[in-house]
Amino acid sequence: MMMSLDTFIFEIGTLPYQQLEETWGWRYGKSDRFGARAAAQYLGPGDQTMRMTGRLYPGFAGSYSSIARIRELADDGKSYSMLNGRQEVLGQFFIRSLGLSSDTFLVDGFARKADFTLELERAE
Repeated sequence: MMMSLDTFIFEIGTLPYQQLEETWGWRYGKSDRFGARAAAQYLGPGDQTMRMTGRLYPGFAGSYSSIARIRELADDGKSYSMLNGRQEVLGQFFIRSLGLSSDTFLVDGFARKADFTLELERAE
């Protein structure tokens, strides 16, 4: 297991990501001051996002049914527990977006290769 989102397991047979990008933000409030720079005050943690990119080769690595399962989870509009491969809880995340770009088609229109991008955002 590379990672899991609720009951969905990221691995070679489902959605094997090749790149994982994480971003953390922090919030600051600013107050304008006459004749001086604005004063800033730390307000707390901001957004945390994850972006996974990878490539599917159905029958070898990954499956289109996994894309459909991620879409179902996103359609529910809920946040899900994210765990890394060491079973450490990373927090509650919701699915912000999912993109799929297919190429190398067979005569029946079935793509033998597809790139995906999955973007998640921390909910709490």
